[in-house]
Amino acid sequence: MSVSSASLFLQPYFRQCPSLSPSGLSFFCPLSSFHISVASGPTTATNKPAAAVTCCVSSSQQFESHVSVVNGNIDNRISERDEIRLGLPSKGRMAADTLDLLKVNPRQYVAQIPQLSNLEVWFQRPKDIVRKLLSGDLDLGIVGLDTVSEFGQGNEDLIIVHDALDYGDCRLSLAIPKYGIFENINSLRELAQMPQWTAEKPLRVATGFTYLGPKFMKDNGLKHAVFSTADGALEAAPAMGIADAILDLVSSGTTLRENNLKEIEGGVVLESQAVLVASRKSLIRRKGVLDATHEILERLEAHLRASGQFTVTANMRGNSAEEVAERILSQTSFSGLQGPTVSPVFCKRDGKVTADYYAIVICVPKKALYKSVQQLRAIGGSGVLISPLTYIFDEETPRWRELLSNLGL
Repeated sequence: MSVSSASLFLQPYFRQCPSLSPSGLSFFCPLSSFHISVASGPTTATNKPAAAVTCCVSSSQQFESHVSVVNGNIDNRISERDEIRLGLPSKGRMAADTLDLLKVNPRQYVAQIPQLSNLEVWFQRPKDIVRKLLSGDLDLGIVGLDTVSEFGQGNEDLIIVHDALDYGDCRLSLAIPKYGIFENINSLRELAQMPQWTAEKPLRVATGFTYLGPKFMKDNGLKHAVFSTADGALEAAPAMGIADAILDLVSSGTTLRENNLKEIEGGVVLESQAVLVASRKSLIRRKGVLDATHEILERLEAHLRASGQFTVTANMRGNSAEEVAERILSQTSFSGLQGPTVSPVFCKRDGKVTADYYAIVICVPKKALYKSVQQLRAIGGSGVLISPLTYIFDEETPRWRELLSNLGL
């Protein structure tokens, strides 16, 4: 196999790998992240070198996509690229909330955030975001903590940059039927002590979390349990007799109740919400990733801080800025972030420039908005203007200092 032939495999991302006919060549997934090894030595019946192709993301221990051609002395690393890649969920509720947060066009596989130069946004399945962070095909990603925990499996190359993006809230929880042998079982401890579970007849759990589930059961002393892999509507599994319990994501719990299932005390594996996660290797080795992460982190924090906050501007008569400030601060809802801003409004009267009015600017939460307008009017405010806040940048976020410390910088 020649060097030029090997280069044919370096297809752009998200294109399916071509079907290969020579003996010994096979693809295990349609990703462009794979490892081709061509060894010198005996040839096949078709007089071609023996070759093997494996997917670099089939194991969480393989981090960098590359092509090695031994007899051609080539080692071209796909991960050596200039652009920075951010992975976002492509479907589902979290995808919609993430797009709303970042204002990204979802109608293509690759997009840009105009304010962040040299950053590409790639829309992927959540589990693929984690896998591609480990393989080196992505540098940053936004997914649920449950997805990071399940598919990252504690890998130290994954760093949680922001652990609370304030959406996608849910919990990974064990649920059992309300009826039958489980009617009086209300805790994980009681479930583990049930005499029904033996090595021959273990507790059957339907779940899509085949890493977190067994680990949780083992850590909590439930020795006799088996897990069946399942996606979608797990709630029907106990009623169908194919499982005794389910381990699934729960938001309000309504679906569980509708299917006659209940959560139990001690049965929550983890609390989850959207998080910003990064590849440690990318942060340390790839030029520009750390700076881009800093900016993304600052923007996210500022946006979250501004969520539900409004700027209220009004004019008010007064003899001095101090006198107007006294009136404003007499109302407890007008404290703002550090206090009201009061500045003179100049106008010309009888040929002279005077300041009969003062403009006041305060920050008010949405729930107190109408009450604040009423109070402003009561103390002489007029011409009230209200506008939503997009960002509130405060002092540098502690999460940035934590990240630098985690990286040893």
